[in-house]
Amino acid sequence: MDNRSGILRCTAGLTAALLVCSISGCKKTAADEDSDTESSAVSVQAGHPTVGPISEEIAADAILAPLAQAALAPKISAPISAEYAQRGAHVRKGQLLLTLEDRDLQGNAADSRGAVTSAQAAYTAATQATIPEDVQKAQVDVDQAKANLDVARRTANERRRLLAQGAIAGRDVDTSVALAVQAEASYDTAVKHLQSVQNTTRHTNAQSAQGQLASAQGRLMNAEAQVGYARLRSPIDGVVTDRPLFPGEIATAGTPAITVMDTSSLIAKLHIAQVSAQKLHIGDKAELAIPGVDKPQFATVSLISPALDPGSTTVEVWLKIANPEGLYKVGTAVHATLHGATIPNALQVPSNAIVPGEDGGTNILVISSGNTAKKRPVKVGIRSPENVQILEGVTSADMVITDGGYGLDDGTKVKIGGDQDDNKRGDDRGAGEKGDKD
Repeated sequence: MDNRSGILRCTAGLTAALLVCSISGCKKTAADEDSDTESSAVSVQAGHPTVGPISEEIAADAILAPLAQAALAPKISAPISAEYAQRGAHVRKGQLLLTLEDRDLQGNAADSRGAVTSAQAAYTAATQATIPEDVQKAQVDVDQAKANLDVARRTANERRRLLAQGAIAGRDVDTSVALAVQAEASYDTAVKHLQSVQNTTRHTNAQSAQGQLASAQGRLMNAEAQVGYARLRSPIDGVVTDRPLFPGEIATAGTPAITVMDTSSLIAKLHIAQVSAQKLHIGDKAELAIPGVDKPQFATVSLISPALDPGSTTVEVWLKIANPEGLYKVGTAVHATLHGATIPNALQVPSNAIVPGEDGGTNILVISSGNTAKKRPVKVGIRSPENVQILEGVTSADMVITDGGYGLDDGTKVKIGGDQDDNKRGDDRGAGEKGDKD
């Protein structure tokens, strides 16, 4: 009897224990719920906006170009007779670099000089011999006609007096008067001829001789210019960077035969937005990252284009960098950084905190009550590679998600801390469990 009652008591106790375990398994404690919530939250990095100076940085890529360049191309086609500068040679302005075969041109020039000499002699003869002789002959004719007129007039007057005395017949008087009239007409003709020689013939003959001389001189100038084309001289101080032809080869008109560059300074030509260009000034400093050079090199803004590029609507800006030793090479790709305006006390957040909005605006995610992410539209100002100035939308008291916020929706549960924090907490829990076992 006692054994039976004992078995019944054990069975009842076991049933009660199973019932308690079943009920406790269906209910979660508050600690368990907090643990589930934390495990479903998204890990982010966050911090408060800071206040401090921020400078706008304008970055662009460019290619180094020479300060000046001259690709010398002959105006005539002829074989190269001699070259006086090798590639890499430093040359001065006006220095002879290359000559072409020019014996035929020299012959044409000599022929033209002879034609000029002949024309000069003809002009001298026309102005100092032929023309004065014509004028002198016309003047002699005028003087002769004047003398004949005077004789005829005296003869007519004398015969009128004799006719009045009855010494001669009237017919003789009429004859003398007619001769006087003819002499006067001859005199008038001689005077007009003299005036014509002085005013017209002399002038036209001089012009004709002058024209022939000018034409001969023009042909000589053209021949001498052709001779000059056979000699290529450097128009700038610089370095010979290309010389594709050798003596004996034919240099073609219009094709560069030698190239000279002024590399004492180089130019990096940038194309930047108009808004950024308006903040720059001639003389502003810039930095150039040049391949093969450890540290950024300083450059200076030397030109800001007054007009927009019609294709890209950007502004061309030139940066000038000194290169007296020739360390930097033309054609090198560089990365330029210009420093624009500086704000001393700017509210700013890391660049990763900026989230583009669907409407094209700019947003920032802040952590609101309940550890949820909340989007806020903001107005930004100056941007640098690390930080962005915030003009409106958040304050220094807000907790801003600085990393991990991209793609999060409003109301998403978040927790501050990354994988490293989770791993650290896991390690701490493992250490604690091991201590309890010990």
